[in-house]
Amino acid sequence: MYAIIRTGGKQYRVQEGDLLRIEKLEAEVGQEVVFDDVLLVGEGDAIKVGSDIAENSVKAVITEQARDKKIVVFKKRRRKNYRLTKGHRQSFTAVKIGAIGG
Repeated sequence: MYAIIRTGGKQYRVQEGDLLRIEKLEAEVGQEVVFDDVLLVGEGDAIKVGSDIAENSVKAVITEQARDKKIVVFKKRRRKNYRLTKGHRQSFTAVKIGAIGG
């Protein structure tokens, strides 16, 4: 069984037991979170969308709160002596998907 959920402005296809990196959630490591914004639930050829999955949710356990590798943003204008280096580290939450269903 799989589901498509929406969190952090992105959509993810998840199955039970998947490890997933998503946008940072304000929760502790080991805490259970519930994703209520389920867009689709499927098993084999049977697919449910819309009002058929209104009560469905996906449960997950937070396994890690960390920051990703640094992303370097470099800008340059040739022959103008213009160089600009910036960067950032994106925070993420790693979750392990548990039960899918109502």
